[in-house]
Amino acid sequence: MTSAATRPDVKRGTIPVFATATAITVSNIYFTQPLLDKIAGGFRISPSAAGLVATTGQIGYALGIVAIVPLADGVRLRRLSTLLLVVTAVALLAGAFAPSLALLSMATLVLSASTVLPQVIMPTVVSMAAPGQAGRVLGAVGTGLTMGALLSRTAAGLVAEAAGTWRACFVIAALATGALLLVLPRYLPAQPPARTGAPESYLRLLASLPRLIAEHAPLRLSAALGGTVFAAFSAFWSTLAFHLSAAPIALGPAVIGLFGLFSVPGALAARYSGRLTDRWGARRVNALSLTSALLAFALFGFAGQSLVALAVGCNLLGYGTTSGQIANQARIFAARPAIRARLNTVYIFAVFAGGAAGSAVAGVLFAAYGWTGAVGAGLGFLLLAGSVLAWHALRTRLGSGRAAVAARVVQKDVADSVHVGGTGGPQ
Repeated sequence: MTSAATRPDVKRGTIPVFATATAITVSNIYFTQPLLDKIAGGFRISPSAAGLVATTGQIGYALGIVAIVPLADGVRLRRLSTLLLVVTAVALLAGAFAPSLALLSMATLVLSASTVLPQVIMPTVVSMAAPGQAGRVLGAVGTGLTMGALLSRTAAGLVAEAAGTWRACFVIAALATGALLLVLPRYLPAQPPARTGAPESYLRLLASLPRLIAEHAPLRLSAALGGTVFAAFSAFWSTLAFHLSAAPIALGPAVIGLFGLFSVPGALAARYSGRLTDRWGARRVNALSLTSALLAFALFGFAGQSLVALAVGCNLLGYGTTSGQIANQARIFAARPAIRARLNTVYIFAVFAGGAAGSAVAGVLFAAYGWTGAVGAGLGFLLLAGSVLAWHALRTRLGSGRAAVAARVVQKDVADSVHVGGTGGPQ
């Protein structure tokens, strides 16, 4: 990322630092998932009981999105980032030495709630972008987020295998998060976002969220598209392990754990969708992302027993999901800087809710109809997203047509007025 993507007053190297910080912090949400079996063995409990760790992690992240991210619209980001990194690192260390599942779950709840820095960084980096470069910087930082989510599971499995204990993963995550304290705050703005009025209290910031939904049509569109596409994404990934472990594929857990690496090329390619958003606009990139995701599910449906087809589909789905998110956030971040963090709060919460719905629906349909049911769930969510985008495009076109007609009527009225005034005056 060259300096041309950011304003001249932005410190050199900011975008790589933000992308790295995003990857490290988002990994704290996902690295526990492949460790659940080892956690169950360590505490001598059932795997289903160990699943409480993953559940509390998701709950904590949702709470952090709603309760912490809005603060970025009204506080000094250097102080906020420092506090969040300290809390996260301490909670990770507490998890590493937790003597019971209950205390480990509490530590996971806290660390997940405080590791929402990626959603603070996203609106911040747009404020630092040069004119016309918002999509480009979002693409760079968004790629870091996706890579952290994808690779954290694989890295955690390898570390736990090498160290012989799941606790080593928590220690390494704490060290990586703590190291960010030496770097990240220095690259964040020293002052809070510019405000048009008096500072808002924390409660007023939270109370403004429903009003933003009502007032900002771009937010409603992005939330609908982000939620439905991520629902399809979650429908696939929440059932893939069951599909791969069943006959006739019958893969072992080690190979299944590495399967997520197949999505990396697609996620890396999505970085360039930020530049496409700057050139084409968010709606066209949304259409491209939906096309990619639909092609992925077509492969899953017609060639679901082929590992090659599944790998290609993973890349198409990863590209479609990530590029769509970049376009969605570029659309909402076109608003004034003072409300961007709250807009992102609503958007990410909608995406999170969509992912939960996708996993739930796919789980029910997979139990009833197998892989065909899971694919059908994903396709259903994508078709819903396509309908939303098509309806928006139609309304925009009709609105533009009416505006053009109104403009022509006004021009005709003005011309007639000039004509009448000219012929009725002194000769």
